[in-house]
Amino acid sequence: MNKMIERVASRARKTRLLVLAFATLAIAVAVACSSSATPTAAPQPTSVPADPTAITPVLATTVLEVGEQRIAFLLTTTKGLIKTPTAMVTPVYLDGEGAASPTMEAQFNLWPYGIRGSYSTYANFDRTGRWRLDVQVDNPNGVNEVQIEVEVLGKSPVPALGSRAILSDSKILADYESIDEITTDYSPDPALYRLTIKDAVENDLPSVIVFASPAFCTSPTCGPQVDAVSELREKHPDQANYIHVEIYDNPAEIQGNLDRAEISSVADDWGLTAIEDYFNESWTFILDADGQIDDRFEGFATMDELEAALKKVIPRVSADYLTGSEDGTI
Repeated sequence: MNKMIERVASRARKTRLLVLAFATLAIAVAVACSSSATPTAAPQPTSVPADPTAITPVLATTVLEVGEQRIAFLLTTTKGLIKTPTAMVTPVYLDGEGAASPTMEAQFNLWPYGIRGSYSTYANFDRTGRWRLDVQVDNPNGVNEVQIEVEVLGKSPVPALGSRAILSDSKILADYESIDEITTDYSPDPALYRLTIKDAVENDLPSVIVFASPAFCTSPTCGPQVDAVSELREKHPDQANYIHVEIYDNPAEIQGNLDRAEISSVADDWGLTAIEDYFNESWTFILDADGQIDDRFEGFATMDELEAALKKVIPRVSADYLTGSEDGTI
């Protein structure tokens, strides 16, 4: 954790871009540079309450499809962000008849800098169409309930859970003279640029792949997301492949001018730029040892969230050997 804090502090000293840090809650979630060279406007909260004691929800997970997947959201009031440890979430189908789905518990996850945070849980959507998330949370400043409407797709632009990862030839440090040619990170971890995605998928280890542009975000979550992957690598160094894919193809040529920026073909391959109203948010994918996508995270995910997902795909024999555990737990 100390190393992650040092990286974040270094980035804050070296770039003035990060002082934009969450001027409003909507910007906090909008996050990250636009899919074009020019940053786009931030998304708005899902509703604006007339009651000043009511909760305003902001959906952090905008790409949802049929099946089980992670959902994340922020809750705020006129008094500030709600940080109650848990919230209860019940998905309800709106386009026709159907009983409410089981209620799940969402955990609050504090984001970098300790200012913002989101709730996350896993929901199983069994059909396409409009759904509503009925959220109950202990709100010391007023109303305890809020509803969030979402649209569930039959197929999302990004690779689906359970599908085989795309065999992209992402950039690696060995092919370039300087690491600055392949990342906008001001304090990059060279270990994240050793393997292409194709190399990772074709070897015998699980993989953690993060798409992000640390230097050109309209919020401070993209750089820390890459840092979280580095921290995960330091904690489980030999149990998975770890890769950062820079969103921009020509970081060394940008020189602070996004008019010069070109989107990476790998980001296109993975469907990120095909997302409606894409704000260049970071995406992180967890692959099992067979190269299948076991989990995916739109927007910021804490190291603890990433670690929990990685633990599900780490081969038991590897866990036994590296931890000395008899039951394979980590």
